[in-house]
Amino acid sequence: MFHVKICGVTTPADARAAVEAGADAIGLNFVEGSPRKLHASHALNVSKALPVGVVRVGVFADCSSEEILRIVRSVGLDAVQLHGNEPPEILDAFARAAVPVIRSARLSQGPDPLEEIRQWIKRASRAGVQPAMVLVDATVSGQLGGTGTTVDWKRLSQAASLDMPIVLAGGLSPVNVEQAIRCVRPFGVDVASGVEISPGQKDKALMQAFVLTARMALGVFEGH
Repeated sequence: MFHVKICGVTTPADARAAVEAGADAIGLNFVEGSPRKLHASHALNVSKALPVGVVRVGVFADCSSEEILRIVRSVGLDAVQLHGNEPPEILDAFARAAVPVIRSARLSQGPDPLEEIRQWIKRASRAGVQPAMVLVDATVSGQLGGTGTTVDWKRLSQAASLDMPIVLAGGLSPVNVEQAIRCVRPFGVDVASGVEISPGQKDKALMQAFVLTARMALGVFEGH
């Protein structure tokens, strides 16, 4: 679906700058309490600034499928990213609407760092549905993404495959993204705070440096 996603974009200008930098996906945040949260009308303006081919991802946490799909239609989103405690069965509503889902996951404390998301995916499979991708993010109490905290890359790299694309998030920046990719070997990467001047305000030079470094490390050189 995508290799490099700039998340928490809040303005049309930042959206255009992210695409010019080479991002092939943009994240629009609808999570209550986030400094990057957008209202649907504002998100639509950001979405309209993006060219065809760039994946518009809406980030949600603990919303109903009906509310999410309403925003998907009104904003023109291509995919949704679930960051809350949504049950696997919620995927059925998105499958029927032909909306791909990226499931956010945190590392488990036991011997298998992906045990929790592995069980979630198994439950989804029993219901006849699957997420399109899994996004692995850092765990910070009371916060959902954009924390600047990194995942334990070594633990993640040692986990058995999920048999689906993994997107690495959590504390990535132009400085560490190459090391993270070489350690984890993800399908793609996601960044928010690592390319910002302040929460929700992106820095063009940081986005350019991040995308270039990430694409070189991933071995993916086309834009979008």
